[in-house]
Amino acid sequence: MKVNIENMDLNYICEGQGKNMLILHGWGASIDTIMPIFNHLKSSFKVYAVDFPGCGKSQKPNEVLGAYDYARIIKEFIDTMEMDEIILIGHSHGGRVSLVLANKYPELVKKMILIDSAGLIPKRKLKYYVKVYTFKALKKLYSMAFFWMNKEEKMEHFYKKFGSTDYKDADGIMRKILVKLVNEDIRPLLKDIKASTLLIWGRDDDATPVYMGEIMEKEIKDSGLVVLENAGHYAYLDQFIRFKAIVDSFLEKDKLN
Repeated sequence: MKVNIENMDLNYICEGQGKNMLILHGWGASIDTIMPIFNHLKSSFKVYAVDFPGCGKSQKPNEVLGAYDYARIIKEFIDTMEMDEIILIGHSHGGRVSLVLANKYPELVKKMILIDSAGLIPKRKLKYYVKVYTFKALKKLYSMAFFWMNKEEKMEHFYKKFGSTDYKDADGIMRKILVKLVNEDIRPLLKDIKASTLLIWGRDDDATPVYMGEIMEKEIKDSGLVVLENAGHYAYLDQFIRFKAIVDSFLEKDKLN
């Protein structure tokens, strides 16, 4: 199904009955990646899932969006669907957007499940800065080399060769959005979040490491962290049976009877 929000056609699905639940996928992903969660919960809740602008089957934005912009767009989606209370589930980038929503609309977000959530600026080690300066130097060399290419072609070739996986996979405005998102720090919002929050993390997550979940558990007042062994950034897929049991326990009182 499609709905128009801020002149963008957003793709979404909705199934089930009961309390309203919204599942938000990670960066560069889509509704398809969170279907195991959606299918598990639709028998007990009215579950919505939406493709973020520029992801899945949703239209790309015309401007560079940050976390607060994504939260505003999702809030408009929630209002359009006439939901006055929701349970939020967010993976990675979806977690980042969920944090902003829970902070700004405490009366809306009653419970929240964050899975390997983004939103914190990572700790930087020396090798990170070496990598950044090397990257910048290579970029400058590329801009002077390959004289037979125009600037746009040269930079496209450069980013495909040396950019991060997410950066390589993105294009055009989505690359600019990614750069903005990874430099936004949501941590100052954590202390004012009132929603009861379950944090689920993969022990081997190298995209949003476990220490980020530990920070969130410490700073979100009503929160608890569960770390899944032998699981990475997609902890819910790596350990789905354990994930289901943990989520079901957290949501037991909210299920449709």
